[in-house]
Amino acid sequence: MREINVLMTAASRRVHLILAFVQALKRLGMKGNVITTDMNNLSPGLYFSDRHYIVPLTTDPQYIPIIRSVCFKERIHLLIPTIDDELPLFGRYAESFLVTGVWVAVSSARTGEICNDKFLTAQFLSEKGLPVARTWMPAQLDIPSLTYPLFLKPRSGRGSVGAYRISNERELRFLLDYIPDPVVQEYLFGREFTIDVLADFSGKVISAVPRERLVIRSGVTDRGQTWNHPGMIDLAVRVAEALEIRGPANIQLKLHNEKATIFEVNPRFSGGIPLTIAAGGDFPAWLIEMRCGRRVRPCLGKFADGLMMACYESAIFLPDEAARAVRPMTAQL
Repeated sequence: MREINVLMTAASRRVHLILAFVQALKRLGMKGNVITTDMNNLSPGLYFSDRHYIVPLTTDPQYIPIIRSVCFKERIHLLIPTIDDELPLFGRYAESFLVTGVWVAVSSARTGEICNDKFLTAQFLSEKGLPVARTWMPAQLDIPSLTYPLFLKPRSGRGSVGAYRISNERELRFLLDYIPDPVVQEYLFGREFTIDVLADFSGKVISAVPRERLVIRSGVTDRGQTWNHPGMIDLAVRVAEALEIRGPANIQLKLHNEKATIFEVNPRFSGGIPLTIAAGGDFPAWLIEMRCGRRVRPCLGKFADGLMMACYESAIFLPDEAARAVRPMTAQL
């Protein structure tokens, strides 16, 4: 029986994803643990893994040395970064982790940098001939000639924080001053979708699962439904190949009159990934199998069509001593 230990960073509220890796190990008949890290000892995801560690912010110069220490201590084989801020960082260090036997499920630093920048994302996809929302920096705007509505959001941001629909010039001028480093996009009409994508470590797309975002809360799908749409699946493959995606990614778009227009790409697991996994897109199991050297064949379009997801709140309860017992991890160099 093969042992595979998995480390997932920024556990936060990603309980479903953590449990998906725990269950995948069992289902594959493998020994191993799922380890998590976070900067906050009250992040609920920590308490659904086998062990966890408190670590500093990604911007701390000790962050990577500390993650290396966790990998060494826990004999980690597969590392899953989960937040935008750390994707370029792990992209830069992926090869050095691999030397120690740790496969990082992350795209290159360049891909992370492009996708973390909404203007660069639009520019890159447009140059590749892919359908993307027209996007402007404030200095490029000819404000008197603009047609409304428009959409404004931070150039680098997540979770729909600071994102606004703009109805007129007065709102635009106010928000250009109010939101730091914004970009302006054409307002896209239609149904909103996220396509969850998984590529192997050579860049071959294994799966692409479109799902409609029926209700969105704080930037995350609260209710959704899978849709086996060949056009969107084909588009997802083209985007993943253009960006040289490795591991998980998600593509956000609007579909209007059967025309898809992309407005964001994130080279990481999405918040709505539980629906994709439930529909048969078992990304955690496939990543584990790839780490074991097994070939995972592409299975585009092979998932449950029309599967619905409705999320609800839950909670865990920790005695005071349990929360206080957690101590920050320090690098052991």
